[in-house]
Amino acid sequence: MTGPSAPRRFSSAIGADALRFGNGIRIAPGLDKEDGESMSSYTAFFPAGARADLPAAYAEVWVVLSGALRVDTVTVRAGEYVHVPEQTPGEVEALEDTTLVCVSVPAH
Repeated sequence: MTGPSAPRRFSSAIGADALRFGNGIRIAPGLDKEDGESMSSYTAFFPAGARADLPAAYAEVWVVLSGALRVDTVTVRAGEYVHVPEQTPGEVEALEDTTLVCVSVPAH
């Protein structure tokens, strides 16, 4: 993509075409490297009790829209957000059904 891009709207809804991981985690991509952007974004749903390893090769900010997560030793609830630095060790666990929006840098 060349030149300035226009604002785009995304939904936090996760449809049947979402990517599925492990124990019920679903991810609906928003922006990625293929869009020519400098960041990536997605909406994710974690059912209560779902767990995933944290280490990622990029920094992320997770905005919790509903529910609650434990991100290593930090609990994040609806209306809060957490910064997860690049290569953060640990695990994320959904304390209840949780929907979040993730923004990561750089794009991937």
